[in-house]
Amino acid sequence: MQTVTDQIKASMAGSSWIRKMFEKGMELKRQHGAEAVCDFSLGNPDVPPPAKTKAVLEAMASEAVKPLGLGYCPNAGIPAVREAIAAYLARQQQSPVSAGNVVMTVGAAGALVSFFRAVVAPGDEVICPSPYFVEYGSYCGHFGGVLKPVPSIADDGFRPDVAAIEAAITPKTRALLVNSPNNPTGCIYSEEDMRRLASVVDKVNAARGDEGRPLFLLSDEPYRAFAYDGATVPPVLPLTPYAVVLGSFSKTLSLAGERIGYVAVSPQMPDGATLVNAVTLTNRTLGFVNAPVIGQRLAAALLDETADLDVYDRRRKLMAKVLTDAGVDFTMPRGAFYFFPKAPGGDDLAFVDALQDELVLAVPGRGFGMAGFVRLSCSVDEKIIARSADGFKRAVAKLKA
Repeated sequence: MQTVTDQIKASMAGSSWIRKMFEKGMELKRQHGAEAVCDFSLGNPDVPPPAKTKAVLEAMASEAVKPLGLGYCPNAGIPAVREAIAAYLARQQQSPVSAGNVVMTVGAAGALVSFFRAVVAPGDEVICPSPYFVEYGSYCGHFGGVLKPVPSIADDGFRPDVAAIEAAITPKTRALLVNSPNNPTGCIYSEEDMRRLASVVDKVNAARGDEGRPLFLLSDEPYRAFAYDGATVPPVLPLTPYAVVLGSFSKTLSLAGERIGYVAVSPQMPDGATLVNAVTLTNRTLGFVNAPVIGQRLAAALLDETADLDVYDRRRKLMAKVLTDAGVDFTMPRGAFYFFPKAPGGDDLAFVDALQDELVLAVPGRGFGMAGFVRLSCSVDEKIIARSADGFKRAVAKLKA
């Protein structure tokens, strides 16, 4: 008897390489001890939340009326939180965002799933530059959507290939999804590239006319605060009326387990209120109901704070040294906390296996839609990065031999 659908069975068979390597890491740690394994497989933020977090939680717990506020809240989020997030995004996005443009969600993942449920019909396409976050295909595929990755320009720092993206658009294309700073490459898309992508969206929507189904520009931004060496992440909402920004506080505030994210619809979007209402509905009917109330209130109280991002920058520089000393070719990431170096010899599985023999865990690039590279997460202690240096050298020497 068949207990699950063919679609889910196929997804299980092609299970996330990230999860596979995480499980392999658990096995190696049992065999050799946790201190012996250098695990760069998971992007799980390990830097403590801002110091103010404890005081905020204590104040919430000591409230005289409804301590912590653990009841249901409006499906779109606590009104005061939506207002605070809107004001925060208005500054960040240089756009007149109001509470009515914002829906609080269960992380950025919940934001994407709720958005796709509202706008994607079976057979609709979602285009994204590759490499890309592995779950995108499932997020739109749950509703019959089809993810269409378009290779980025690897030799130019993984910039999006705007011409190729435009050529990939068909009448079925419903969304253009970008992720900057990017997971897994650390690339920050320039303002010029984002303007060119927005221009493509506007051109497509002009051709489709007022009676057509619009093409959306989705910007998935959980790593927005992670920009190094003076780099800036350009605002997206002003670029096109059909821009939608999705984000979370999992990384910037180290609150990944609280699952707090948001959808923000451009104030200039024609009939944007209908989209906000639709995402509010799907946020509820997908079973999320509402974003966690403690997390909402935490995020609103900590909007001017971040975890210590300098820690990630130090790790980035140390990892760059480790890779350079081992003779690994890579593009220095300008954002996020990942590296996406080339696999020596071009075989990412062979490189992952060689590293694994040295008790170093990486994720093959094919798990992100681009074979020939590997992903390394720097959300680990500097001691682990330093300890991995000899393992990288031996793995590279083994492949070259």
